[in-house]
Amino acid sequence: MEIEATVVKLLPVVKGTSARGEWTKQEVILEQPGEFGRKLCVSFWGDKALDAAILKEGETITVSLNLESREFNGRWYTEARVWKMTKAAPGPGTPFAPPTVDFPPLPPEDAAGTTGEDTFDDLPF
Repeated sequence: MEIEATVVKLLPVVKGTSARGEWTKQEVILEQPGEFGRKLCVSFWGDKALDAAILKEGETITVSLNLESREFNGRWYTEARVWKMTKAAPGPGTPFAPPTVDFPPLPPEDAAGTTGEDTFDDLPF
């Protein structure tokens, strides 16, 4: 499943040790756009937790995730586990400053539209 949403809040990193070794989890609260913006808590596990650490509140991202439910003591728990994340490209509302390059001035053109230099164009078209 893939969704596009805005980062609302980054929850604290959780670390622990299990029978398989140490683990790290970063949970992030996302809000989907729409009239009734829905919030979703997604989990980044292991190396993906480092990806979540660079997120900032208000940033728009696209996440691919798997939904999984597990039963424990007669209760069911559901988790949205992210396996891929991409940041959205800056949109029209995002300020963007293009890089500036200083080019040398062009030579002046005469009335015929040539630059005054003898140029040889060997291109066939």
